[in-house]
Amino acid sequence: MAISVFDLFSISIGPSSSHTVGPMRAAGMFAARLKKDGLLAQTTAVRAELFGSLGATGHGHGTPKAVLLGLEGNEPHTVDVSQADLDVERIRSTGRIRVLGAEIGPAHEIDFDVSTQLVLHRRRSLPYHANGMILFAYDADGVPLLEKTYYSVGGGFVVDEDAVGEDRIKLDDTVLKYPFRTGD
Repeated sequence: MAISVFDLFSISIGPSSSHTVGPMRAAGMFAARLKKDGLLAQTTAVRAELFGSLGATGHGHGTPKAVLLGLEGNEPHTVDVSQADLDVERIRSTGRIRVLGAEIGPAHEIDFDVSTQLVLHRRRSLPYHANGMILFAYDADGVPLLEKTYYSVGGGFVVDEDAVGEDRIKLDDTVLKYPFRTGD
């Protein structure tokens, strides 16, 4: 994988790529995974839990906004920034979210209470990195359909739980063969 200067300077809706670009990408990856695995139609509830730095500074850095927009299928480099606040307000006021709505329209709109389904753990961290989040999807009976852990590791890059602890680190869908772990 080659990383260009354009990867290092991410366009974003917030002051920190670790708190906006990464979480938006992670939420979008989660929603896309629901579709890819054939689970989107069965999904009647989603939940996002933010840990460590994401939970502690979330509102100030725009992380909840980024997660909501990501669940709706927005991407950091194409999100309509003039519409973003209106979309978040629509989700809050209606109590409904359009999972992958930016991609497939309002076809899969589900109930979503921002105050209970977007949880900021201000004093809890996940083991791998300070910017961790867990996303959940449930069916109509409350049965879990999918649970994924993501880490926003800086610069808008996202590592999922499958890459943690491996000799190869997976960033989005690209694998780094020789990741940096130490100054050696």
